[in-house]
Amino acid sequence: MANEHSQESRHGKSERGFASMDAGRQREIASKGGKAAHESGRAHEFNSDEARIAGRKGGEAVSRDREHMSAIGRKGGEASGSNRAARDGRNGTNGSNGSGGR
Repeated sequence: MANEHSQESRHGKSERGFASMDAGRQREIASKGGKAAHESGRAHEFNSDEARIAGRKGGEAVSRDREHMSAIGRKGGEASGSNRAARDGRNGTNGSNGSGGR
């Protein structure tokens, strides 16, 4: 047991458990669990109505956070502005007034 603690302090994290595995091994184990659940009939599969209801609930929960929604909108606006500039061949540093030379 003393050796376990010395490994944690030396490496900064435990070498045991699911979280310490590399991503490929985690994916492999999770995949086996999902397949087993489906084969045994215990896995739930959403129909389109259930999926629609779940999506609506999630959207309502997220949209209650006004600050988060504001940040999402700001990020989208910045992305669409930079996409437009790249498409039109402008980078925003050449002093163009956005008229596109018209």
